Amino acid sequence: MFQSQSQVSSAVASPASVYRGLPGVFDEMCDASGAVREYWRYLLGTWDSLGPEEIAGRARELRRLLQENGVTYNPLGDPEGGGRPWPLDPLPLPVPSREWAVLERGLVQRAELLNLLLADLYGPQEVLRRGLLPAELVFGDPRFLRPCVGIVPRCGRYLEVYAADLVRGIDGRLRAVTDHTQAPGGSGYALENRILLSRVFPSLYRDSQVHRLAIYYRALRQRTAQLSGRGGDPRVVLLTPGPGDAAYFEHAYLAKYLGYALAQGSDLTVRGQGLWLKTLDGLRRVDVLLRRVDGHACDPLELQGASFQGPAGLVQSARSGQVAIANPLGSGLLENPAFLAFLPPLCRHLLGEELALPSVPTWWCGQAGPREYVLAHLPELVIRNVLPGSAPLLLHGAGLSETERTRLVADIQRAPHRYVAQEPPLPSTVPTYQDGVLTPRPLLVRSFAVAGSTGYTVMPGGLARVGDDDSPTWAFSPKSGSLSKDVWVLASEPGRQETLLASESGAVTITREGGEVASRVAENLFWMGRYAARAEAGARLLREALGTFVEGEEEDWDDGLAALLRAVTTVTNTAPGFLGEGAEERLRDPEPELLAVVGDPGRSGGLRFNLRALARNAREVRDRLSADAWRVVNELSGALDHTAEAGHALEELEHVVLYLAAFTGLSVESMSRGQGWRFLDAGWRVERALQTVSLVRSLVAPAPSPEALRLDALLAVTDSVMTYRRRYRTQLEREAVLDLVLQDEGNPRSVAYQLAFLQTQVPLFPETGLPVQRAGHQRALLEAATELRLWDPHADGAGAGPRDPLFGLLEHLEQLLEEFCAALTGLYFTHTEAPRQLTGAP
Repeated sequence: MFQSQSQVSSAVASPASVYRGLPGVFDEMCDASGAVREYWRYLLGTWDSLGPEEIAGRARELRRLLQENGVTYNPLGDPEGGGRPWPLDPLPLPVPSREWAVLERGLVQRAELLNLLLADLYGPQEVLRRGLLPAELVFGDPRFLRPCVGIVPRCGRYLEVYAADLVRGIDGRLRAVTDHTQAPGGSGYALENRILLSRVFPSLYRDSQVHRLAIYYRALRQRTAQLSGRGGDPRVVLLTPGPGDAAYFEHAYLAKYLGYALAQGSDLTVRGQGLWLKTLDGLRRVDVLLRRVDGHACDPLELQGASFQGPAGLVQSARSGQVAIANPLGSGLLENPAFLAFLPPLCRHLLGEELALPSVPTWWCGQAGPREYVLAHLPELVIRNVLPGSAPLLLHGAGLSETERTRLVADIQRAPHRYVAQEPPLPSTVPTYQDGVLTPRPLLVRSFAVAGSTGYTVMPGGLARVGDDDSPTWAFSPKSGSLSKDVWVLASEPGRQETLLASESGAVTITREGGEVASRVAENLFWMGRYAARAEAGARLLREALGTFVEGEEEDWDDGLAALLRAVTTVTNTAPGFLGEGAEERLRDPEPELLAVVGDPGRSGGLRFNLRALARNAREVRDRLSADAWRVVNELSGALDHTAEAGHALEELEHVVLYLAAFTGLSVESMSRGQGWRFLDAGWRVERALQTVSLVRSLVAPAPSPEALRLDALLAVTDSVMTYRRRYRTQLEREAVLDLVLQDEGNPRSVAYQLAFLQTQVPLFPETGLPVQRAGHQRALLEAATELRLWDPHADGAGAGPRDPLFGLLEHLEQLLEEFCAALTGLYFTHTEAPRQLTGAP
């Protein structure tokens, strides 16, 4: 399987031949003599055979895929949720199966220990009575949730999902730096790393005989089915804080991959002690809640009252056994680093075994003996505060000045229970690909485990993070933007293909439902459609105006271009623009204003503003979008970066129109015709109708006999030029143009077509319980369609401006379409509950 050392080295400098580890540090690839470890040889030999140019090309391909797939993290909690690109090293981290088997046993034992510890702390609290754990360490930590004491989770486990951050010291032994018991994150990024790297290096991945990660995710799905407590297909909801969370990409990614509903706190409600998902079709019972929200923020009724990231009453629902929560509320207590100091004796007491996977040496300052040791060895240790909510503290004693050290000693002596000291590990180094060469960087690996009916299943791989400096504190708090690596656990023989689909044969209940759609999801899909149509209309109009300005004849500018420019301000609603104060000056030199409407993200109503709004709504429903649709959204959100000059802006507008057309096509061809698609399509069609009405009112209605340039621009913006030319071989006629863009139900760009299509879809919306006469959205739609059908363009032209019958028609159509949107919002998007009588009638 492996190539010989002579094969790895070649006349041309190979990655291994120029790589040198750091002196005095364990290196993952090379031993102390500098020789490449056996399990790295095939990987490096393949890289060497590919050559530097090919490796560089594949590294660029990897970055492109990460960008296209929108793999991001959001370290600053930006509510816009745009995030930063996720960094992935093209060189994976290979681990031999023999070493991984030892690590796996240690992780399973550690998970079992922490599970038993949580069961005791939220139950009989025997370890406190025996003095194995200081009571103040537990009761003084806000992560200990007193309302959860006595709650026994379904299936009896208090730790369903577990992760540990591991470092290898200079002695070659792995140690745990941090235990993740709250809502362990990173498994979604590990999966995406694997998928992308196997795509960029398909032959290398296949021939390396790497264990598949699907084993872990299949175990996770099986566990949620067990937790549901009922047969069939359980309803599992992944609870997320929303797009502002640092790992929102992962939440949406895992929900889509596992087939779970992604929900925020406002999407859930507790009724009759059960947890329910609020959908367009009514309340749907939730069996399992896979939370990515911190425990204290999950219930404003019994926990943190200021938080609305979870539904009120969730604790009581868990207490009554009506819902299973993974991980159970209160599990975050064990993320206190001070617990690491007490795990060895706790392991002997609870499991009757020695701790197989040790932690980094840790001393809690709340005890006199450890505190004295810490104060005596302060320069050798890293000091951390143990309580969440306080100002983060992560200090290396050797890096403090005398004044800072004196202040820290005083703080520790004043409140010793707040501080923990840890011996900073000297992490092993791993080669990373930088600018065509391999460079040693410090390594941290996060490993994951999920509970099952008989024990824990460990992911055969994990998420590796690489440091960008040699700070002694890095391993305790790696930067969220640190370079990541895929972990390849090498099998001794080819592994079988794994799948998430159940292998058991049996009858399958055929369904054509697309899953529940929460009202928040429907609203975001609706507005995503509206912003897409709004952006498309704006992009086409701006392209026409800029094109006329750049390429048109100067004699056309006075009247024709001025009409187009005023239409830009009216349709995009970017007043004052070419209509308000200072309009005459801007009409003489329109380029700055046009470029601002195109590329200024802060210009409300502008094109870039609308594209960002589209991306924001798309992020809210990312789990509902296909990979291709998300690539298009990602391209649109990064568009219009080069709009400082009219020619460049025109090129950018061409790309925007193309990507918006791709987005429309994907929504038509790739989304099943469920309620989600109907609301997306409704938003798209009602906005297209509104934009066309506004455009006609701006270009045609102001005068009964408009210039040919106005009619030509109207046809161009509505993409109806070819249709008109095929039908009419004469010059542009007002009545014919108006019929085509307003009344022709065979023209997919006309207002009538949008109304007719909406009339076929609105009756399929969820039942409202209202008769048609009281359903305002249907009434408004019917009135608009009827009035448009009855209007006669040949009878038009009696006056100009507001006295023109066309102007009155357009104004009324706009009013009815806005009424349709308002009625739809009141019926389906209002998140407040109707008043309910709390007492019986007298």
